Amino acid sequence: MEQLTGTDPAHIGPYRLIARLGAGGMGLVYLGRSDLGRTVAVKVVQAEHAQHTEFRRRFAREVAAARRVGGAWTADVLDADTEAEVPWVATQYIPGPDLTTVVAEDFGPLPEASVRTLANRLALALQAVHEAGLIHRDLKPSNVLVTVDGPRVIDFGIARAMDGLAGDSLHTRTGMLIGSPGFMSPEQVRGLELTPASDVFCLGALLVYAATGRLLFGATDSGLNAHLFRIAEEEPDLAGVPDALVDLVRACLHKDPARRPTPREVASRTAADQDGEWLPGPVLAQLGRRAAHLLDYAPAVPAGADAAAVRPTPRPHPAAPTPPPPAYVPTVPAQSAAPGFGAPADPPPGSWNASTTPAAAPEAPLPRRWWGLVALALAQALVLADAAFSSRAMLWWGAGSDLGLAAGMKVTSTVYLDVMPVAHALAFAGVLLFGTRVADLVGRKRMLVIGLLGFAVAAALGGAATSSTVWITGRALQGAFAALISSSVPALLSTSFTDPRERRKAFGIHTAIAGGAPALGLLAFWLFPIGPNWRWCLFGAVPLALAVVIAVAVLVHDRPGRVGLRFDGPWVLLGAAGIIGIGGAVPYFEGHLLLVPVAGVLLAAFVWRQTRTAAALATPPGPGAPRGSFLAAALANALAAVLLMAVGLLHF
Repeated sequence: MEQLTGTDPAHIGPYRLIARLGAGGMGLVYLGRSDLGRTVAVKVVQAEHAQHTEFRRRFAREVAAARRVGGAWTADVLDADTEAEVPWVATQYIPGPDLTTVVAEDFGPLPEASVRTLANRLALALQAVHEAGLIHRDLKPSNVLVTVDGPRVIDFGIARAMDGLAGDSLHTRTGMLIGSPGFMSPEQVRGLELTPASDVFCLGALLVYAATGRLLFGATDSGLNAHLFRIAEEEPDLAGVPDALVDLVRACLHKDPARRPTPREVASRTAADQDGEWLPGPVLAQLGRRAAHLLDYAPAVPAGADAAAVRPTPRPHPAAPTPPPPAYVPTVPAQSAAPGFGAPADPPPGSWNASTTPAAAPEAPLPRRWWGLVALALAQALVLADAAFSSRAMLWWGAGSDLGLAAGMKVTSTVYLDVMPVAHALAFAGVLLFGTRVADLVGRKRMLVIGLLGFAVAAALGGAATSSTVWITGRALQGAFAALISSSVPALLSTSFTDPRERRKAFGIHTAIAGGAPALGLLAFWLFPIGPNWRWCLFGAVPLALAVVIAVAVLVHDRPGRVGLRFDGPWVLLGAAGIIGIGGAVPYFEGHLLLVPVAGVLLAAFVWRQTRTAAALATPPGPGAPRGSFLAAALANALAAVLLMAVGLLHF
């Protein structure tokens, strides 16, 4: 811990800075304190990195994902401002030394029992990180902080933001390598795609260091290239690793990622009853001395400054219980100065099931979100009005006969389906839930813009069609892009309004505006039984879609979202079947009574699954985000699909 210098800011966001904790390739780390007395570690990105758009995008996405990491052995991300001139992120502060300090300076190699506990806790931490859709990418001793009750992992996922700088002049200037040479996996050295198994290799290398006090492949003084070659090609030296752990460590260090154990397997193989302390007595004593140092630490007053002038002005607060002290760790980058230390604030023995993780700070409201709501409602209204009006009007005004299309496709003795509205409705229902996944990957606002532009292009294609095949294809594409629009709108609504009351009001306004669109479409159809050329049903949608694109681009803001762990394909197909079943049964209710409850059960099962899985398609970002937000989005999408199919397939 170092005193602040004249170049350091006094505040970052809502936090008053107290001291420097360290510095690394990404930026500086400060010890900060909120108005309520909460101590945090504030990591500030280097200004030169902040100038890169790709870095900012990745940084925002990784911070958003990191805020969802849970578990007892990781540091909670409490606050961040990724849009600031110099982006920053604040984590819980854990006053404890990093593993490098413990092994290299304070004590030396740890005994077998300590290494076993270290392996177990770090595996549990990695499991939590991976379940949030992240890969740590830089697990090393300086990113593991040591406390009385166990180790804590910090800096998970943030290193990925640096990938956006790879290969450019900044990367060359700083000479940065994503990862630390002594703790990199073979696939990381070779520049291959990283998976969670890469973190397991780093865990093995870290355990070797903790047990022996040396790097897995020797010192790096022989040259970086030679060291990287040894990582990629040579077998690790496990001399000194306890016999009871050597097989597990060797498995973690397998060159083939597919043959390494998962963090869950590592945790299972190292689980053991802990009757006593996990650290040797001298290490515990050193932790106590460092805790005393932290308690006695006082920021220096600049020369000539009045102490009262630099003392923060107390602010009145309503009477409330003092918040619990933080239970976790600073985000200290590699090559940093050792952080400060102190006793952890975890629950005492016997209260292990009590939650000590404080609620995360609420996300700030997005600017112009109410105008954005209007733009989102218009986007959804465009889809529903088009479904209610265009398909019916085009058939009524002679599109099929102009293009030589048969009157209909016989389904039963009494039911005929027109191919064009069926293609449009099925494309919508089939893409809807998959579109939610795509929006999760590429961004909700971006997906909405893509959907609107694609909707306009498909409308122009259908309007200019000279054959029934092109006409039906264009209409089906309109349905698919309409699904992308409907996938993005509810998710954008739920993330734009963070206050529950505002969110409920926003969904109500959205429903009122968008829900009236099908009625307006049907009214327009019945008011104009004899209309102009059918092609104008499609050409007319083009300027409307482009106008909504402009409104969305200007008025709608998005928050960085999570990237799901996996794609729950079978459940998505189940939900799509439910939507298609309900939507298809409504217009032909006679004789299809059984289809409605069956399809309803399928759709309900999908929604139930998505509200209870870590791989949900569109979970709102931010820690503690209510599952009800996703439920509202899922139901809005489903009802939109059912309504669209019903009005699109109704025969007349």
